[in-house]
Amino acid sequence: MLNVKELEAFRAFIECGSVTLAADRLGRTQPQVGRLLTSLEESLGFALFSRSGKRLRATPEGWRFYKEVDRVMGELQSLSRSAEQIRSGSSDHVRILTAPHVTKALVAPALSSVAREIPNLTAEVASRVRLDIETWITQEQFDIGVGILPLDSPAVESEPFLRTSVVVVMAATHPLTRLKVIQPKHLYDTALVATHSRSLLRQSLDRMFREEKRKPDIRFEATNGLIACELAAQGLGVALADPFVALSSGASGLAMKRLSVKIPLDYGFLYPVGKSRSFAARRLAEAVVRTARDRLPEIGVPASDFEFI
Repeated sequence: MLNVKELEAFRAFIECGSVTLAADRLGRTQPQVGRLLTSLEESLGFALFSRSGKRLRATPEGWRFYKEVDRVMGELQSLSRSAEQIRSGSSDHVRILTAPHVTKALVAPALSSVAREIPNLTAEVASRVRLDIETWITQEQFDIGVGILPLDSPAVESEPFLRTSVVVVMAATHPLTRLKVIQPKHLYDTALVATHSRSLLRQSLDRMFREEKRKPDIRFEATNGLIACELAAQGLGVALADPFVALSSGASGLAMKRLSVKIPLDYGFLYPVGKSRSFAARRLAEAVVRTARDRLPEIGVPASDFEFI
């Protein structure tokens, strides 16, 4: 059985970067933290650190182990908070799992609204990219998730609340901004910014060009939609984007245009199967829907492109 104090010391060392700073965080002495780290390494049977004089550096195995430690310790903290909520008779705590752009565009404003309604509200927000959510959703404790559907997991129930469509983003000075609606042919000889090959947007882009037997002129590739929008705003190319991602990017000088081809994006709530929905989770879901409605004018495309379900 692993020792919780040893795991705390290990996480503090990784996150602080030194035994000295880890000791300060934990309120322990350096020798105490050093002994906890050594004991953990001996218990595990593999090297967590490489040593150069008195300096420790995490090994690749150490970094892999840290990811699991961070997850488990987070769950322990969440369990402690849940126990406190039960002990005090309060149900005003909500654990939220969401994608980064959804946090900024929808969840944070909605959470602010609910906090005004429920003065004693407490919350944990875990942000995961969409490609990782299906893995994390079976490992993390949460009350409500917000993200793009579909999500294939027997551990969750999904409830769509909004259908929107992909938009085209570019610098405000780009020649295509003179058009009200962008057609695929307008992109054929245009420099493009694309997201990575596994993303929904990239797959939609490739399919759109493949159907016309054309090859996209991708000049720059981004790991996510936020970066793609920022690059597009700098005049490096035109990109397909989720409208809420474009809104979240906050990129100066970014123009959004309708795409004539409808590429639907479904937003939905995720709930753990078999778990009752708390008052706070229900209020948050309502607030997210209100926030989405309120932010539509900022996107600058017709309301008919958005369908609340």
